[in-house]
Amino acid sequence: MHEHETVVVTGASAGVGRAVAVRFARDGCRVGLLARGRAGLEGASREVRDAGGQAHPVVTDVADPAAVEAAADEVTDRFGDIDVWVNNAMVTVYGRFWDLSPEEFQRVVEVTFLGSAWGLQAALRRMRPRDEGTIVQVGSALGSRGIPLQSAYCASKHALNGMLDSVRTELASSGSAVHLGIVQLPALDTPQFTWGRSKLDAHPQPVPPIFRPEVAADAIHHVARTRRREAWVGSSTVQTILGSRLSTAAMDTYLARTGVDAQRADHLDDTGRADNLFAPADDHEDAGTAGPFGDRSRDHSAQWSLDRHRAGILASLAVAVSGALAAWGLARPGRPARSPRADRSGVLA
Repeated sequence: MHEHETVVVTGASAGVGRAVAVRFARDGCRVGLLARGRAGLEGASREVRDAGGQAHPVVTDVADPAAVEAAADEVTDRFGDIDVWVNNAMVTVYGRFWDLSPEEFQRVVEVTFLGSAWGLQAALRRMRPRDEGTIVQVGSALGSRGIPLQSAYCASKHALNGMLDSVRTELASSGSAVHLGIVQLPALDTPQFTWGRSKLDAHPQPVPPIFRPEVAADAIHHVARTRRREAWVGSSTVQTILGSRLSTAAMDTYLARTGVDAQRADHLDDTGRADNLFAPADDHEDAGTAGPFGDRSRDHSAQWSLDRHRAGILASLAVAVSGALAAWGLARPGRPARSPRADRSGVLA
C-alpha cells in the first residue's frame, strides 16, 4: 500500500533514525537517508534494501540549511515527491552547564533544534504546494523536563515543542492538510552514548528504564501512518511529563538527588572515546543501530502497546460495559405486584 511512498529520515546513519528508515523500508518505501557519516549511511542503505525498500543516502549536516535544501532536492529528483519527513538528527554534550563552552552549547542547539527547523522548512516547502504530506518530529521526555548534565539538549527539545505548536496552528489557520506530529521518547540504547561528547569522569548512560531503538521506530512509524498529533512512549516518559506538570519543585529535588548518578555507567571504559559533536564518528566505521546497553534494554513497552491500541481497547470496553449493563437489566427480578393496603379509614385500597 505504501510501496511508492518517499520518506526522508535525518540522522539516519545510526540509532533511532536508522531503525526508523528500516521500519519504513518494510513497507516497501523509498527512503532518503540524511546524515554526516559515510560508513553509517552505507550500512543503513544496505539494511533498508534488505528490508524491502529503496535507499538513497545523502551526506548532510542538518545544521546547514542550504545542505538540507540540497538534500531534499536530491531525494526528490531520485524518488519523486516527499510523502513523509522524519526529523531525528541530534547531538549532545554530557556535562554541567558551566563546564560547556559557548561553541559546544551552540553546536548542540544548531543540530538538535535548528537542524529540525531547517528540516521542517524543507518539508513544508515541498508539501504545502501539494497540500499533502506528513512530518514527524522525534521529541523526548526531556522536552518537558530538563535533567542535569544535558542542558543544551534539553533546551533544544523544549524549543522544538514550542516551534511545533506555532507551526501547527499556522497550518491550521491556512487550512493546510499537511500533518505535523511529534513522538516523545524515553531513554534508548543508541550510539549516542558512545558518541556524545562527555565531560564526566565516567561513561555516560541513558537513565533507566532503557528501550531498544526499534521501540521508538515503531511509534514514529505509527504516528506517521495514523497522523496522530502526539504520542508518548514508555511509562517513564508519561511519569516525567506528568510529574513535571504536577510539581516542578518536587522534580527538581528528585533529579538533583538522582539525576547525575543515573547517567554514569561506571562499568564501561570511557578512555579514548571519540565524539561526534563537530565531525561524524561513523565516517569510517559503521556503528549500527544499537548502543552498548543491549543487555539492559527492553524490546517492548507495555504502556506504548496499550496507547497504540487505545481506540480498540476503549471500543471493546464500551461493548463490554454495554453488554454487562444489558445483562444486568435483563437479570433484574420484576417488580413485585402491588399488594392491597388499607387507607387511613381502614378501607382496603
